[in-house]
Amino acid sequence: MKNIILFFLFLLSLNTNSQTLTGKVIGIMDGDTFKLLTQDSTIVKVRLANIDCPEKKQPFSQKAKDFTSKAIFGKTVCIDVLKKDRYRRSIAIVFYNDSLNLNNQLLINGLAWHYTKYSKDIELQKLEAMARKNKIGLWQEANAIPPWEWRDYKKKKIKQ
Repeated sequence: MKNIILFFLFLLSLNTNSQTLTGKVIGIMDGDTFKLLTQDSTIVKVRLANIDCPEKKQPFSQKAKDFTSKAIFGKTVCIDVLKKDRYRRSIAIVFYNDSLNLNNQLLINGLAWHYTKYSKDIELQKLEAMARKNKIGLWQEANAIPPWEWRDYKKKKIKQ
């Protein structure tokens, strides 16, 4: 187990623009956001990179949150921080259970969209396409609304 984690840490360290952190997950905000307690007792708010889970009150929002909670809550995870966003969250790829990639697992299980506004990753697009084709998770819905459209609609509604 430790060898696999060390191997991933090595691979992640090859990307000089990223930062690797390890810590215990102490809170789940939603399907793609959580709080990490690092080894030096710093709390880091983490947002999963390149994907977008349904917003609160959207279909499958709670299922995405439950999936993330079951996968990582209370566990030690390794994150590859790609950057910080305007809310100062660490935008990251998250590894758990030795080698599982949480970002990918949410797509595979039909609980997130590939966030193409910020990512052109062909592998992520393939994972989403496969879940869509097999009508897994939110892809069971006839007209699944992407979270970014949901947020835009809510902003416009508030302005009216």
